[in-house]
Amino acid sequence: MILPTVSVRKPVVAAVAALLLVVLGVGAALRMPVREYPDVDPPIVSVSVVYPGAAAEVVERDVTQIVEDNLSGIDGIKKIDSTSRAGFSLTDIEFVLSRDLDAAAADVRDKVSAIVGELPEEIDEPIISKARADADAMMWVTLTSDQRDRRALTDYAIRNLADPLSNLPGVAQVVIGGERRYAMRVWLDAQRMAARGVTVNDVAAALRRENLELPGGRIETGPRELTLRTDTKVEETQGFRELVIRDDQGYQVTLGDVAEVTRGAESYRSA
Repeated sequence: MILPTVSVRKPVVAAVAALLLVVLGVGAALRMPVREYPDVDPPIVSVSVVYPGAAAEVVERDVTQIVEDNLSGIDGIKKIDSTSRAGFSLTDIEFVLSRDLDAAAADVRDKVSAIVGELPEEIDEPIISKARADADAMMWVTLTSDQRDRRALTDYAIRNLADPLSNLPGVAQVVIGGERRYAMRVWLDAQRMAARGVTVNDVAAALRRENLELPGGRIETGPRELTLRTDTKVEETQGFRELVIRDDQGYQVTLGDVAEVTRGAESYRSA
């Protein structure tokens, strides 16, 4: 009976205590999370495929549709969303909440590896990531230098930053925006090609034929065994210029005869 007695004898104290309880209740109600609708990130695995130079319709028919058809049989899939753009295919696979994300990503990776042979030869290696490939970046880190150009900065980021950052807890994917990777640029001259009877297919076939690295077998000498490697990959600009495209009875047409070869970037379309 202490509380009624205090309330009768000291009404001001009772009023203040009541108001304090009301204020605490309102504050708790405003800050209390709604457990019926928790903030949960669904397990999503993305498959992105780059198809350089292909129109959106070609990407949809030759890449996206094949990926969708083969991924639909994976256990625990809730929804599949796909997007086809010029030169790019993106497929997002959302799984039920009870599905383990690492196991789901492994299943997707196995399925994609099994269908690579059905996809066009010109595509880049499919990329499987455990997050939406088109999700917004949470943080951008800018690299600047007075001594390195953008190609050198891209190479530094790939070699020294991408892997350590991707291994941090909570990091789903590391994207190098505006990258310019080193590449050998071959600028074909239509007039010089026509004068020598060389086509674009001839140049492409020569690059595939000459610029490669093949296993050379092994040499066994008693208890010793040596592995051979035929290093025929071309790395310098002059080596590309000297690639033989065609040999007509001793008359050789080299790549330098029909094109300008320079060291540059894979793409100049990003900044």
